[in-house]
Amino acid sequence: MSCKHRLIRGRVDKGLLDKFGAGFEFNMQDPKDYSSISPSAKSLLLMKGYTNIPYAQQTAALMQGPEIFDLNFDEKDFWFWIRVMHFESRYWSIDQLLQQTDIKNILELSSGYSLRGLDLCAKDQTIHYIDTDLPEVIADKQQMIDHLGLNKEMLQGKLELQPLNALDEDAFNAVVSRFDGPVNIVNEGLLMYLNMEEKVRLCQTIHNVLKQRGGCWITADIYVKRSTEMRAELPQSKSEAAFMEQHNVEENKFDGYEAAAEFFNAQGFEVVKEAVPDNEKLSVLPQVLKVLPEEWRNSKEPPPKIQATWMLKAV
Repeated sequence: MSCKHRLIRGRVDKGLLDKFGAGFEFNMQDPKDYSSISPSAKSLLLMKGYTNIPYAQQTAALMQGPEIFDLNFDEKDFWFWIRVMHFESRYWSIDQLLQQTDIKNILELSSGYSLRGLDLCAKDQTIHYIDTDLPEVIADKQQMIDHLGLNKEMLQGKLELQPLNALDEDAFNAVVSRFDGPVNIVNEGLLMYLNMEEKVRLCQTIHNVLKQRGGCWITADIYVKRSTEMRAELPQSKSEAAFMEQHNVEENKFDGYEAAAEFFNAQGFEVVKEAVPDNEKLSVLPQVLKVLPEEWRNSKEPPPKIQATWMLKAV
């Protein structure tokens, strides 16, 4: 039975939930305040400002206010640069898979302060890119674009910035209706903030769109739970730990890559491609190598894999 036939009138099929989480019903009367997640996008932008990701340095310089995770940007140790390298690699993994499709309509969900759409539209006149996030983030991003003089006249393709709560199916479909033809949906940094109910709802919406229009879903959010040892080893500030606990980030990750594939299969998706990281091309690699601990430098074991970027097709 397909996902769309197992989700009826806002209620998730019990067998599906027995498999992928405790029983619950969709609660549309008491919506979550997703704006509490938005400040993490500022921390991410500040870290990306140390990379060559398009426009990251310019927009990071405009970021005002305290940094939510209390990262010490003056003492850039090994763990700092490892974080930056991870997020740089994650960003480029989306572009890697996008380049393997010929679809020019792109919808980005919960884009934060990324300007991927601006970069792609500056290079390709055939692209129609709709960049979405919550209203306050979109408003801030538009101000940044205006401040930097990155106006529509410099673009070859068509770029739109639209407010969107990705879990609002009606609003989601309204944004999608702005495209003609098939669409690629992309996201990074969203699913770990969603519980099982919310993941299923998002999958249902995306599955319906892709079945109707064609296209694929490229998600960099295939994060697996870390072992207790890994969690203890990674330093966190008190505010970062509190943020992660508030949003149940570790609990919202997948139990493993096989479990993630099984989850998406149950929602009517097939994993068709996985991005292949190329750390040699990352702009921050020289900084990482400067502070690489000796035991890591001499190790023949690859670093633990904590995340993957997948291309999914609706079947």
